[in-house]
Amino acid sequence: MTDNPGFFFTILAFLLVIGPLVFVHEMGHYLVGRWFGVHAETFSIGFGRELKAWHDKRGTRWRIAALPLGGYVKFAGDMNAASQADPAWLELPPHERNRAFPAKPVWQRALIVLAGPVINLLFAALILAGFAYAYGENITPAQVTSVDKGSAAEQAGLKPGDRILAFDGTQVELFPDLKKLVVARLPGERVDLDVERNGTRLTLPITIGAGVERDRFGNEYRYGALGVRSLQSVQRPVGLLEAPLVGLRRTGELIGMMADGLVQIITGRRSVAELGGPLKIAQISGEQAALGPEALISFIALVSINLGFINLLPIPMLDGGHLFFYGIEAIQRRPVSPQFQEIAFRSGLALLLGLMVFVTLNDLASFGLWRGLSGLIG
Repeated sequence: MTDNPGFFFTILAFLLVIGPLVFVHEMGHYLVGRWFGVHAETFSIGFGRELKAWHDKRGTRWRIAALPLGGYVKFAGDMNAASQADPAWLELPPHERNRAFPAKPVWQRALIVLAGPVINLLFAALILAGFAYAYGENITPAQVTSVDKGSAAEQAGLKPGDRILAFDGTQVELFPDLKKLVVARLPGERVDLDVERNGTRLTLPITIGAGVERDRFGNEYRYGALGVRSLQSVQRPVGLLEAPLVGLRRTGELIGMMADGLVQIITGRRSVAELGGPLKIAQISGEQAALGPEALISFIALVSINLGFINLLPIPMLDGGHLFFYGIEAIQRRPVSPQFQEIAFRSGLALLLGLMVFVTLNDLASFGLWRGLSGLIG
């Protein structure tokens, strides 16, 4: 029997995850824009029908909309929420034209755009720093104390007392580092494991095994596994000044894992069925909230890193697409032609809409909808 949270609890948890992260992301754009003297006409949390709105003393319209799957800051000179330049900005009076986004140097526009994803990553790093300060850092050496019967490690010849030195060419010092490397691989992949045994260095070929875990909500997870254990975990206290560095390092490690996972999906090593969308995020939000505040906050950090990472991809309509165009502009010393930008933005919008439909279908499949419908039809 599974212990799934209720529908309304899941929706509330989803809003608690997405709402603050969208606000933080857009606030990055807004604050750096203000720093460079750009007027923000609209600051929106969500899309679609407006639920509530108000104006501040600077003339910015703050709005909350019905569809909480994103947000935007529309600066003076923007034609739309995607920050496409409006040719009419050139006809503005001089004092207003100077406050328009397109009037700013390319490096300032790039920093304004970059601020959104960066603040998401820094927000996640801050959360991870807090966990490091509260609970310390796992520095358990990569020393094997036991080997599971029938595991990939046993079949490869690993023995208790072996010290793992490298995993497929990547140096390993700590058990947590080994775990991250192994989990990122697919069951069945063959790698080389460098170990030290009684003072002698050995290279053991090993085929990654499959670990299966089922949580209390009925979700089943398959991941790469070796089947080695360390019977004693060693925790090192982390001071207040060191915690931000640990948080940044962990954030970088998670970005690397996400990039590696994306490459594996693109190259076909991983199934596209692993891609999840808003429905899956909502489901996991509810489950993590049911596990307690710490689990929910950890998940918020992970989603924040995802949001920052995805927005840096060079896809038109996303921040990374704008940065790509600004890079071209900096090299050729003139903006990309409006016609090319229009084609690119339309293509980017079609790609994002198609991806949204695809991941939503993936989410519904993971919920068993198609199996249920086929059962009804049959």
